[in-house]
Amino acid sequence: MRKTILLTVFSIVMLSCGGDKKNSTENVIASGNLEQLRLKRAEIIKSADELSKELKKIDDAISVLDEHHKETLITTLTAKDTVFKHYIELQAQVQTKENLVINAQLGGILEQLSVKEGQRVSKGQTLGRIDDGGLSQQLAQLEIQASLSKTTFERQKNLWDQKIGSEIQFLQAKSNYEAQVRAVQQLKKQIAKTVIVAPFSGVIDEIISEKGSVLAPGSPVLRIINLSNMYLEAEVPEKFINDIKRGTEVVVDFPMLNESIKTQISLVNNNINPANRSFKVQVQVPNKSGLIKPNLSSKLNINDYSNKNVITVPLSIISENAEGEQYLYIAEKTEDGKHTKAKKVIVTTGKSQGDLIEILEGINDGDLIIKEGARSVKDGQIVSIIKK
Repeated sequence: MRKTILLTVFSIVMLSCGGDKKNSTENVIASGNLEQLRLKRAEIIKSADELSKELKKIDDAISVLDEHHKETLITTLTAKDTVFKHYIELQAQVQTKENLVINAQLGGILEQLSVKEGQRVSKGQTLGRIDDGGLSQQLAQLEIQASLSKTTFERQKNLWDQKIGSEIQFLQAKSNYEAQVRAVQQLKKQIAKTVIVAPFSGVIDEIISEKGSVLAPGSPVLRIINLSNMYLEAEVPEKFINDIKRGTEVVVDFPMLNESIKTQISLVNNNINPANRSFKVQVQVPNKSGLIKPNLSSKLNINDYSNKNVITVPLSIISENAEGEQYLYIAEKTEDGKHTKAKKVIVTTGKSQGDLIEILEGINDGDLIIKEGARSVKDGQIVSIIKK
């Protein structure tokens, strides 16, 4: 039977090569006629296409009749609906709203520094003191004067209530007392500036000025950081403005820590930066381990698209034909049910993430998709599935 088929192929080839000798390929080339050359080329291409179709029919027949035909080995995966998530990847750096360098409010000698680097402190805790330069003695004198003016005012008030004395004396005593009280309050505020206190709870990260240093107003003294209130800020291209909202899922990767954290967007800015057509988002970062530090590099994976019911396949098994159509192969039984063959299926794809891509059309739930061997099989080819 196989010899008969091969003789048929040979006859077809010989017929395609025969014909009018005057119109042979050699004669046409020798003529140097461009139009005849083009016609001959089109004729040969047409013959080749017809031969390819005939050859495929013969190959199919051989594969069915030849019991010793070697089948191509493949592996398959079963198509099933799953959840697909797409993420956009952005670079970001860790920041904190509580990272502060505390500066001296008054000039003077740093006479006391009661903390050290790495020490935890509470909000309102005294961290150090600056020499007040005699302000305490001035305050004591002002308080004595204020006490005297208060006594004078109270006595003038008693007399005035009894209609004794002049109104001007009462008003002068009152004005003098109030002025003394304001002076005391003002000086107390000045003295309070010589005490360095923690504006929030945190850790002393750096001592900038040592005890005994002479400070000018505004001189840096120390840095305090709160590592429990961390966040990431990134700029997102404006084309994603409809996909990203407050509460959107985010997976944060810290390459240096080999750690990933699942969180969500806490703030989306309304302003579009005209320079790069982007908007800012903020992501809160829990820092239970305390290893996440300000300015640490990170990678944001923002979930901009989700499909809860879709088939996904590896990108590596998708191919594209000359018309730009994408296709893959599925395994199905031959008509007689004795063999398994590869079937080419045109598919419509969606978004890809990592090594997976959505299949929107073309594949049904339960189809056996060819995985290993997808690049080597042909449509209609007999295959054998390897069980793993």
